Amino acid sequence: MSRNQDSKGRGKTSGRGQANRKPKSFARGNAPFKKKSRPKKSSTSDDIRLNKYIANSGICSRREADENIAIGLVTVNGKVVTEMGYKVKLSDDVRFDGRRINPEPKVYLLLNKPKGFATTTAEGKGRTVMDLVANATNANIKPIGRLGRNSLGLLLFTNDDKIVQKFTNSKNGVARLFQLDLDKNLKFEDLKKIQEGFKVDGKLVTVEEISYIQGESKNKIGIKIKNTGNTILRTIFETLKYDLVKIDCVAIGHLTKKDIPRGHWKHLTEQEVSILKML
Repeated sequence: MSRNQDSKGRGKTSGRGQANRKPKSFARGNAPFKKKSRPKKSSTSDDIRLNKYIANSGICSRREADENIAIGLVTVNGKVVTEMGYKVKLSDDVRFDGRRINPEPKVYLLLNKPKGFATTTAEGKGRTVMDLVANATNANIKPIGRLGRNSLGLLLFTNDDKIVQKFTNSKNGVARLFQLDLDKNLKFEDLKKIQEGFKVDGKLVTVEEISYIQGESKNKIGIKIKNTGNTILRTIFETLKYDLVKIDCVAIGHLTKKDIPRGHWKHLTEQEVSILKML
């Protein structure tokens, strides 16, 4: 309601100045002036604010993350970042008080690898295990350890750095069980030699367990190691003048190939992950 008109309609709005007031025109050049917005910094869909990255990792809230950023507790790719609103990518190395953090939910994936796939995340290597798990998750998972291109069996993928460290710890790693086919029967004295440990190029080579597979010929061997690669297997048998015809990883810790056909994968259950963390 105008100042010159009450609720009963008494009085009329002043017409002073109305006759000389030009009607509004929105012809080209007469449109209302709009304040120009500042150009936004270029970013990609992969970018995420550093404080959100930290909060998503479970360290603290966004507000607390800003405080910790300001006092220099956060580094990105080795450099201290104190800028508010700084953006990072999921692939960046972000550390809070020296410890690397990850904003993604933890994913644990078990693949039954077929022949013909390289265990690598690099491009240009032909078919890789990453092709087999491409539709499994959006998380940045990587394989733990290696299986040769023509090796078979279980391969664990995760984005959990603590689990990766558990596997790559040479003293307290997680044991893997392999079934091997040799080009000839393994002599009992050679089996004992492997069992007791022997030196190759001055380095002691040991395994957790080794045995013949019951009911099979003596060229089929079961062997358990904690090493994350299978190069050690070739080293052992080539040193003793045997050729490895087949390498098949049949168990990782308590995890087996049960219900996972060759070339397929599964997400670990909560119970399986809990046991894995306790190994």
